[in-house]
Amino acid sequence: MPHTTTAGKVAEALHDGYQSTDKDQKQLSLKDEEYQLATWEDLELIIQENRLEDLHRVPSDLKRYIAWSHKTRLAYGSIQAFILKERLGWTDLKCKNTTPYADPDDTKILINDWPYGNAPGILHLVCWTKSPIPTMSGDGDLTPESRTIIQQFVYETFTKHLGEDNVLWFKNWASIQSVRSVEHFHVFIRNHSDDFVKRVVHVDARDQIKKPIGEIEKEKEQIEEAELEADGIGADKLNQYS
Repeated sequence: MPHTTTAGKVAEALHDGYQSTDKDQKQLSLKDEEYQLATWEDLELIIQENRLEDLHRVPSDLKRYIAWSHKTRLAYGSIQAFILKERLGWTDLKCKNTTPYADPDDTKILINDWPYGNAPGILHLVCWTKSPIPTMSGDGDLTPESRTIIQQFVYETFTKHLGEDNVLWFKNWASIQSVRSVEHFHVFIRNHSDDFVKRVVHVDARDQIKKPIGEIEKEKEQIEEAELEADGIGADKLNQYS
């Protein structure tokens, strides 16, 4: 039975029309050991200066993300459809309250399935809402009213419990969002307990936090590589399957 490495899956995705950016190509050219994880101070500066394009994934994570997103689009039609069905469990996007994050039934907080390459101890969360978040025309930045609403939600949910030095948040511009039709913003936290995370993050019917897709795909890759090794295919020969 033929084997397909992650590199081979990435090549297949690109061949089938995956729209890689210049940023993607630069990351794909790097080895993990060449990538410098973002520190908390790095993230503070990036968000303060609104340089969101400088948020990157670890190269191996990006490769797995491209491979996963390609097969997910084939299976579900879009990443949004997958997230709505498998992660959010929302079949109806009609909100109960038009103010974002005002109603718990319109809101879910999840661990980011494909986090950026940050230093250990930094957790990347995504806060989803069914309610529209108004933005300004042109650059798509938040309106002052929207920013105030989100800041208050962040304070009540995170900052009040962890302290302002342990919480950062940002909202991607529309042009760099992977899911554009379901409103969300991102939060980084540190110095948090597992109990705190379980209190704020959505849990499933078994009262468990869903394992991030990125971790699942990494485990699958490790199994596939072990099978290749078991078949007598060493790392120096993997490229012939790419």
